[in-house]
Amino acid sequence: MSVPYWRLSGFYFFYFATLGGFIPYWSLYLKENGFNSADIGQLSALLLGTKIIAPNIWGWIADHTGKSIRIIRLASLFAALLFIGFLFAQGYFWFALITLAFSFFWNAVLPQFEAVTLFHLKEQSYRYSRVRLWGSVGFIIAVLGVGRFLDKEPVTLLPFIVIALLSLGWLVTLLTPEAKQAHHESVSVGLRYILKKPEVLAFFMVNILLQAAHSPYYVFYSIFLKLHHYSATLTGLLWALGVVAEIVLFIFMGRLLKNTSLRKVLLFSVVLAILRWLMIAWYPDNLILLITAQLLHAATFGAAHVTAIHFVHLYFGQRHQGKGQALYTSLSFGVGGVLGSLYSGYYWESKGGVFVYSIAALLCGLAFIIAYGWVGRVSKITQSA
Repeated sequence: MSVPYWRLSGFYFFYFATLGGFIPYWSLYLKENGFNSADIGQLSALLLGTKIIAPNIWGWIADHTGKSIRIIRLASLFAALLFIGFLFAQGYFWFALITLAFSFFWNAVLPQFEAVTLFHLKEQSYRYSRVRLWGSVGFIIAVLGVGRFLDKEPVTLLPFIVIALLSLGWLVTLLTPEAKQAHHESVSVGLRYILKKPEVLAFFMVNILLQAAHSPYYVFYSIFLKLHHYSATLTGLLWALGVVAEIVLFIFMGRLLKNTSLRKVLLFSVVLAILRWLMIAWYPDNLILLITAQLLHAATFGAAHVTAIHFVHLYFGQRHQGKGQALYTSLSFGVGGVLGSLYSGYYWESKGGVFVYSIAALLCGLAFIIAYGWVGRVSKITQSA
């Protein structure tokens, strides 16, 4: 059976288009609704917090039923329906409640689709980055379009855009076929045995720290740029620039991983993350350095994420693939995202952006030490592996 390339790519396109219309501008929407920095940090933490639980619940169900696409369709539909609640929400309690409900379903979608994509690719796992790059294309189109739209229209219209994108993503899932899983390995390795391996524990800790460092970027970068008098259009262009760099990396990532180990790519990505956060922290008024920092998004997120997907694929095997992808999402984007959102929210007003982004650089420094000392030396990705 041939790989349903465009249907897989279409899902990534609309999923990350939703993120592009949502994440960069949601803090501005919350601020418009009267929330302070601590509130914004807490609401962002709730958005990420369900990643700790939801992916693992849905991952367990998917691995035991083999119905990943059905789960993805259901979760995508409920995410779109629940987001409508933001049109009527007033006050912190209702925003928090709807955020929890929406994100419980929304955060279940991506890790299961990652597993579906890898099952469809089978021996062609090196093609993953070519499928995933359409998510970056969707993100860049949305972030530029919404940024330009919000320069002319009130940010209160943002939920309508997000609802439309969520609905389109759900429609694409209806066209995506279920992946036929191969028979489990004859000698099955238990999940608990995998999780006890030092290199697996180190891998998860590194990704928790990396995402804790990225959270202030996702939550406060647009506000940070506004404080330094950048327009919404230029803000959107800077967000988009990072994703353009990410797209270029995805195009060549398969070739890179055939010639370089996952370990080397990960270590190099973490070093560049340290440099990126220091540039943003200390030189926010220098547009050239901000542009450079955004170009490094190709490494700090793009390369780090692709290597993580491959690490999970190699560590967890087919039997535990859904649970492995779910654990990666819940620990890195969930635990790491929550910790990063909370510390940045609490320190943003009292200490400022320089302090918050400097802490992000320190977290990446710790991630490098752990990765260098303990992350396993996994072999190169080849066309037959």
